[in-house]
Amino acid sequence: MANHGADSTTVVRQRAFNGHPVDVEKATETRPNGLGDIFAGGHSQLTIGPLHQLEELEAGLTRFWKRFTRKGKKNVPVLASLRAIALSSCAFCYPSSVYVALITHDLGLNVFVIFIPLAWIAHFLKKEDGKPVFGDSLAFTFCFLSIVPLEWLFHWGGEQMAHYLGTQLGDLVMISLNNVVEATLAILLLKKCELRLLQSTIVGVVILHLLLIPGTAFIVGGASIMHQELHPHVVQLNHTLLTLGQVVLCLLLPAAFFSASDRGAEVVLTPEVTVGFFVNDTTREKILTMSRGLSVILLTVYICSRIFLHNPPGKNSALLLDPVAPTAMIEEEKVLLLGEPKANQYVLIAVLALSIAIMAATTEFLVESIEFVRAGRIEEEWFGMFLLPIVSWAANGFVAIVYFIRYLFRHLFDHPEPPAELAKARAIDRSIQFTLFWMPFIVMLGWWIGRPMSLLFDFFEIAIMLGACFIVNYVTADAKTNWAEGFAMVAFYCMIAICAWFYTGQSEISILLSCKSIGDTLAAIVAGGSVG
Repeated sequence: MANHGADSTTVVRQRAFNGHPVDVEKATETRPNGLGDIFAGGHSQLTIGPLHQLEELEAGLTRFWKRFTRKGKKNVPVLASLRAIALSSCAFCYPSSVYVALITHDLGLNVFVIFIPLAWIAHFLKKEDGKPVFGDSLAFTFCFLSIVPLEWLFHWGGEQMAHYLGTQLGDLVMISLNNVVEATLAILLLKKCELRLLQSTIVGVVILHLLLIPGTAFIVGGASIMHQELHPHVVQLNHTLLTLGQVVLCLLLPAAFFSASDRGAEVVLTPEVTVGFFVNDTTREKILTMSRGLSVILLTVYICSRIFLHNPPGKNSALLLDPVAPTAMIEEEKVLLLGEPKANQYVLIAVLALSIAIMAATTEFLVESIEFVRAGRIEEEWFGMFLLPIVSWAANGFVAIVYFIRYLFRHLFDHPEPPAELAKARAIDRSIQFTLFWMPFIVMLGWWIGRPMSLLFDFFEIAIMLGACFIVNYVTADAKTNWAEGFAMVAFYCMIAICAWFYTGQSEISILLSCKSIGDTLAAIVAGGSVG
């Protein structure tokens, strides 16, 4: 490894299992002067003892606070921060600056902020019959375009916060901010007691971020390079979390309980709906109790996984990169540590908090404005599994498209960028967070507000999640990706979309998710009503 004119430290990592050493990995890392806080340094041998762990955590928090407050460095003034937030991407406001905007990071998406008041006006200005004055299609367009600058602000703000938090915590903030729209959508559906649609939307959000988004990213990123790298330790943990969260706890256990239970004699309610005597309020209460217990465990697993990633066992390792992290990730951390942020950290927190509040309201308007599509010939299963997740993500996708256009302009008219060696798998991390944090949170929130949301999913959806989990685990097993594997992920997503178009859902699951008593729901179905 090239010498960068700085200290050369040999890092010895010793792993142990049941007190016996398994292997010893030695990696010589060269640290440029002033960059010693990047790596988990020293002899990071596994040390057992709560006192040692507390000391390491305290040292990590001290490093974090020093970096967050920029101790010894000049902080960005408040006015300069507000100016950067307002003008960082206004180059598109001036036609002569379009080329400059495309070859720099100033993408000009903040100009779309004008659609936020238009979306609010379109929502509240209604005719006597309750329909928007501008029409459903135009109201939906305004709501969609108003989310674009908010998504851009989340992305830009997350990048700026990474200067204060580091690569790992910065990624966590970015993932959480990018999940705001989908989480808000889930809470709105829970509040409206659209629980069957909510479950389909959860599955749709998960497979969107497991298959379509990372698959497309792997195709684009791997088009000019043999393979891209992923962080091996993060990939290994993600495999466990995906399997635990989507296959064992969330899906198979409640589904196995339901399918193995004796249904008794079946009753034909309508030519399309047949249920067993097992479908009753007592069964639903058992499933709800089971789901709430599993939700607590899932939340605990997610919290423990974050603790492991940000404060792993070993000396002087809290909130630092692992020495065996990919070189590209280490270089990225160096840039963040040495670079100057454009905005003050406290201003960023306040602006992001305000943006989340605006995003929540605008997302509700977006969902209401798209109801006219639901009244068409689209099956509700497909509407929830594909249309709602894609619409909720589309603003983020619009930002990604603009980034891609900027990359093309820089490649064609400016200095071409070398292909990235580090694959960004934030979409997979978003899926894991949504499964292990937001989904159990929705179940617990439903318990609090009196909505019978459970983890018993439709069997067709279980098969979809199983397949998505397996293909992602196989693709990322070697911590490397290429465009062919990305294409396989996108192809599987398209297969699911074709099959889901003809699927009408499982009636027994819909009945158990009704917000009325099971008896009233069955009576409504017999009378020609709907489940709800």
